[in-house]
Amino acid sequence: MSDDISYEAMDEKEGEELSPKDKLKKLREELEVCKRERQEYLDGWQRVKADFVNARKQEETARVEIVKYASAHVIEDMLEVLDTFDMAFAHKEAWEKVDRNWRIGVESIYQKMISQLESHGIKKIEPSPGDKFDPGKHQSIAAVPTETKDEDDTVAVVTQPGYQLHDKLLRPAKVKVAHFEELSN
Repeated sequence: MSDDISYEAMDEKEGEELSPKDKLKKLREELEVCKRERQEYLDGWQRVKADFVNARKQEETARVEIVKYASAHVIEDMLEVLDTFDMAFAHKEAWEKVDRNWRIGVESIYQKMISQLESHGIKKIEPSPGDKFDPGKHQSIAAVPTETKDEDDTVAVVTQPGYQLHDKLLRPAKVKVAHFEELSN
């Protein structure tokens, strides 16, 4: 047996041996078919690889978002505690009757709690009276009449602060909104 490989191209239609020129032409055609198939496979593989890389990036982004907002439910529960502190501080007359050292201690605990929440991305939303009403951050609980047109659709009273975690609103600030109405004569 010989180690040489020879290609004997036969005319498929008639079973005759092809001339060297026809053999070469047939080999070139087959080579072109192989090149096209190879390119198709390469393109397909590259698309799949790109899709995989993109899917991996999307999965990583989703994972980061989950971690970023995983504490939202716990923090929402803690907002009730902050509200209790705010209510205690709001009753100035009763608050002033409490022992001074005790008040300083409670205020210190409150400040530590606020600073810890802020270090984890919590931001208090506490609009000032006169700020423009923002339905994306404020919840209107009542309309307050105003005689000044410039005060229309502005915050009149803040009844409860709101909070957001990074860029996600946890709770809107509850406000009373000034409403201007022209009196008709």
